[in-house]
Amino acid sequence: MSGPQVDESLDSAPHSQRARSSLALGALGVVYGDIGTSPLYALRECVATGPGTHGVPPTPENVLGLLSLIFWALLLAVTLKYLWFVLRADNQGEGGVLALFALVEGKQGPKSRGVSALLLLGIFGAGLLVGDGVITPVVSVFGALEGIEVVAPALEPLIVPATVVILILLFSVQRSGTARIGRAFGPVMALWFAALAVTGVVSIWQEPSVLVAANPVWAARFLVQAGMPGFLLLGSVVLVITGAEALYADLGHFGRQPIRAAWLSVVLPALVLNYFGQGAMLLRDPSAAASPFYALTPGWTLYPMLALATAAAVIASQALISGVFSLTRQAVQLGYWPRTRIIHTSASEAGQIYVPEVNWALLAACVWLAISFRGSSQLAAAYGVSVTGTMIITSLLFAYIARTRFGWSPLAVGALLALFLTLDVSFFAANAVKIAHGGWLPLAIGAVVFTVMTTWRSGRDALANAREMRSLSLDLFLADVAATKPVRVPGTAVVLSGTPEGVPVVLLHHFKHNRTLHEKVLMLSVETERRPRVSEGFRIRVEELGHGFFRLSARVGYMQDPDVPALLREASASGLVIDTAQASYFLGRESLLTSGPAKLAGWRKSLFAFLSRNARPATQYFGLPPNRVIELGAQVEL
Repeated sequence: MSGPQVDESLDSAPHSQRARSSLALGALGVVYGDIGTSPLYALRECVATGPGTHGVPPTPENVLGLLSLIFWALLLAVTLKYLWFVLRADNQGEGGVLALFALVEGKQGPKSRGVSALLLLGIFGAGLLVGDGVITPVVSVFGALEGIEVVAPALEPLIVPATVVILILLFSVQRSGTARIGRAFGPVMALWFAALAVTGVVSIWQEPSVLVAANPVWAARFLVQAGMPGFLLLGSVVLVITGAEALYADLGHFGRQPIRAAWLSVVLPALVLNYFGQGAMLLRDPSAAASPFYALTPGWTLYPMLALATAAAVIASQALISGVFSLTRQAVQLGYWPRTRIIHTSASEAGQIYVPEVNWALLAACVWLAISFRGSSQLAAAYGVSVTGTMIITSLLFAYIARTRFGWSPLAVGALLALFLTLDVSFFAANAVKIAHGGWLPLAIGAVVFTVMTTWRSGRDALANAREMRSLSLDLFLADVAATKPVRVPGTAVVLSGTPEGVPVVLLHHFKHNRTLHEKVLMLSVETERRPRVSEGFRIRVEELGHGFFRLSARVGYMQDPDVPALLREASASGLVIDTAQASYFLGRESLLTSGPAKLAGWRKSLFAFLSRNARPATQYFGLPPNRVIELGAQVEL
């Protein structure tokens, strides 16, 4: 099977060894925080035998079987699937389920029913990732602070309030940017992984027989002998790979090679050693099942480990938070989410952003979860459903891209997809039984995000059709201008248009009511490409129409801001002289009426109108100088 021919430019650019090491360290702090803190609770959930749990008693056979499942889940689901294959399917360096979605949607020609269904799954996968971003901070912080029960049981009532305080502090520092957070968190996570490895090695040294669990026979034997209870236990085993989707979503922040290097050299060895160390502890003392992680650090070492675990748990949330920021920006640019404020936190890395509205919405949701669920065990079911659902969708999208874009043979794609889905569907099915016990939460969040995304896109299409019906052909308009000879005032008018054809409705209204035109009129349309970036020099095309009219067609990537003054300066470089500081910018402000003929349900029309009223103003979105903007209102029936 030949590998895909993909753009490696993100990683092949000349970086010094120091720069590569810095990126890898940053990846430890941002990308691997989630999966790196799974040892706090994953094995504990596997051997939890209380009411409402699916754990098994920590007998030697069960412990070795569980460790074998964990070991091979890390190798197959993370190392093989994500690190080796899925990371190759980047969209010019950007990753995540919406990057795959853009690659699928960008295929030319009519979409078959299968492809359309795949695209809808991609949108729902984005919703599940948002759900994961809500759950991850809470379950990670809970997982660390629950060590207080081991150190000082009397302080157990403080766990929930402390979790809320830590969450507020975590989301408050997001405005600092991913790069600064990564530099601050990276050394802490390096120390964390070192602690995982050291405590694991010490325990394994005392019980080296635990290493036989690396043999997959133990995993197969466990599943066969345990039967249905063993299969359902996969719902807890999946907790060891919960950060896999996040590392793909954060690909644009650090690049493929630093992420791979950090995993293979630090993260994977530390995780395996610690899980096996916990297993060795259970072989020696089955009573440690209540908290096998903290059982590795007896005596005075428990206190610094608790502090380090709390810091690591806070950091663990960063991968999903950064991923949700990237996902939001992609959805806005692709036309599936209302315009929102996006702040760039790095002058050199375009992918490092901060989205205030999303940040505070995530904080509110996390605080509600912490108060409502009050523990990591209660959230474990919800966690697994969101992760495994997104993993299935990623596998399906990747298989389509491997076949259509990479040119892999149907046999190779089918074999790989069968392997991935065997893992993903097994994990999802094991978690499905928990839907009634918290697993409904990410599905509900995914459904809400899916509804907003599809409604916004359908509403935009309906609005574009309504504009087209009210528009006028360019030839008729220019003929009217030539015949009426309106007063032409000095200066340049930039009229923003939703399409590169016809005459913008706002220009027709201006001409009809004011009967004047600027000497130079630029009709500008901005189209978002299904790729992350369009290089300067290729982003704008100028067409002279006569009578002082020009049509400008601009293209930007979905990871680029549609900065209109910058695009106009680029047009100036091609010969069209424009003083962007003195130009007048014409925008249409439409009041949407829901009584029109658009084939949308009434509630969808109302939802779209609400979203449109509360979207970020076009003036800010397009980077227009506020004192040079003229808005003309109109009513549009949907």
